[in-house]
Amino acid sequence: MSVQDKPHLGRSHVRSLLAGMMRIRMFEDKCAELYTQEKIRGFLHLYDGEEAIAVGVIPALEEGDRIVATYREHGHALVRGVTMNAVMAEMFGKSEGCSGGRGGSMHLYDAAANFYGGNAIVGGGLPLAAGLALADRMQDEPHVTACFFGEGAVAEGEFHEAMNLAELWGLPVLFVCENNGYAMGTALGRSESETDIRDKAAAYGVKAEVVDGMDVVAVEAAARRAIADIRESGKPVFLECRTYRFRAHSMFDAQLYRDKAEVEQWRQRGPIVRFRNWLLETGLIHEEDIAGIEAKIDAEISEAVQFAEAAPWEPLASLSNHVLGPQPDPLPPAEADGETQQITYREAVRQAIRDAMIRDKRVFLMGEDVGAYGGCYAVSMGLMEEFGEDRIRDTPLSESGFTGAGIGAAMAGMRPIVELMTVNFSLLALDQILNTAATVRHMSGGQAGVPLVIRMATGAGKQLAAQHSHSLEGWYAHIPGLKVLAPASLEDARGMLWTALCDPDPVLIFENVMLYNREGGISSGAGPVDISNAAVRREGTDVSLITYGGSLFKTLEAAEEMTALGISAEVVDLRSLRPLDDATILASVGKTRHAVIVDEGWRSGSLAAEVSARIMEQGFWSLDAPVGRVCSAEVPIPYPKHLEDAAIPQVPAIVAAAQSVMGVG
Repeated sequence: MSVQDKPHLGRSHVRSLLAGMMRIRMFEDKCAELYTQEKIRGFLHLYDGEEAIAVGVIPALEEGDRIVATYREHGHALVRGVTMNAVMAEMFGKSEGCSGGRGGSMHLYDAAANFYGGNAIVGGGLPLAAGLALADRMQDEPHVTACFFGEGAVAEGEFHEAMNLAELWGLPVLFVCENNGYAMGTALGRSESETDIRDKAAAYGVKAEVVDGMDVVAVEAAARRAIADIRESGKPVFLECRTYRFRAHSMFDAQLYRDKAEVEQWRQRGPIVRFRNWLLETGLIHEEDIAGIEAKIDAEISEAVQFAEAAPWEPLASLSNHVLGPQPDPLPPAEADGETQQITYREAVRQAIRDAMIRDKRVFLMGEDVGAYGGCYAVSMGLMEEFGEDRIRDTPLSESGFTGAGIGAAMAGMRPIVELMTVNFSLLALDQILNTAATVRHMSGGQAGVPLVIRMATGAGKQLAAQHSHSLEGWYAHIPGLKVLAPASLEDARGMLWTALCDPDPVLIFENVMLYNREGGISSGAGPVDISNAAVRREGTDVSLITYGGSLFKTLEAAEEMTALGISAEVVDLRSLRPLDDATILASVGKTRHAVIVDEGWRSGSLAAEVSARIMEQGFWSLDAPVGRVCSAEVPIPYPKHLEDAAIPQVPAIVAAAQSVMGVG
């Protein structure tokens, strides 16, 4: 360790260390008081007892370094430089809060301070931190990302996935485990077979150290060593800071799981009393100095409370703000060059990825087997040879970990394409998709966005049985903050990715497995495609057949068969499942006065049910009959071909449903 990495315990420095810890403690005491007065609500997790960690670690970071915190993050935010006024106003839920009142106690954000918020999901910030560091590494930025979390998080899969990714890819992350001995109310020895947290990180090859988290000087020295090591090596370092929280897990916690004597014993060696007494004994500080520090903090807290109480509430009219970012202007379609090429859907997706990577150096593809293997459905075959292992990035089998890393990389300026091999595997990443990608913009009051694209194969028809034949795109279309696409045509398969990568929000693209081998002609100059509007694929006058993805061509075939029956069917391809294009749907239904929705999802709670409800709400009086639905049977998708075919929408069922709503046949 160089001289500049050692704490210099001069009078000014020790005073700042003590003042920093006292400021956190007094702020938290005031928050507890305000909670009892019902001015702060929700979950409130206080940092009493752990102050030495934030004060020891965070000042050792540079301005450009990033911080990912946990739900007990008030101390981290204050030490990082988020103003007390802004933190207190956020606790009150006021519009002047650091997250605009949208996040509250557990979600403090400050983009100017590179403070990436607390996270209410235990372990949820670990993959995010890995992604922020990945972006720095790929952009040759010299920054460090510090990630704070409790010892309870080490039981989560995301801890292990993030450790592996960070060491495997050489990511500059400082992992700081604030081990206070209790995951909520469960003692470490009751939840972990191995209670040495350092060993868990070291098992992945991560350089790891244990430090007394109640000793601010020891924490600072360890942090300086670790950060210097990361800057030199570019690799992660893990600090286990052994500490103790003096207050309950949250304000709802009666603390029946630990004795008062245990708490009192820890209080006697608390970081503030321990450091203060040492400073007094050595003469580095005096009682009047401490009184002056307390008076200054008291005044700051009083001002913060006054600021929060006087701050305005966000008006009800702003309720829908910060769900999506500012929408970009439509991209002009490329001019067709007159040449038509015959390609498959698979090749169209590959061309889209390749074109994106040529256009924008920030774009990279990552996922399981996307590199040397060429992707599960051979979509990325050959791309690693062209763009290299850094931009065609094979990942471990850790969907939550690498999806969370993609989210972090997107937040830090990259444009990742994350491939989740099949839709059923996406459930392992659902936490990151729902709780981070879809919510960060809202929780941060619009400060953070996630310009990420996630691709996945979906649908049945290949005799892959129940676990590999899901159509869950309707589930994801339920979630505000996401955009959900289902390209069926070659033009959409190639052009929607272009547009999605220009979007400021997370876009999920569902590619039906039965389309990959479908061949057709496409202009070699085909360009970006709108991702917000449905498309009328076939004009008709008698019934609207509304569908998407893998069911489109079955529906078009059904429409052709219906011509012989004297029925003129219009086929609407939704293309975008969130947002839905109500205008195109209602215009079609208004013309035909009959509607059938074809959806490979299960009938109960399906996307078809949502489309039907919108037609009934907005176009009821234009209907001559109830809306019909053709959905998958309410069974797990079977393996035998005849049963699989019977379980999912087929042409005869579509024709029969159209005849039924029209009262013919």
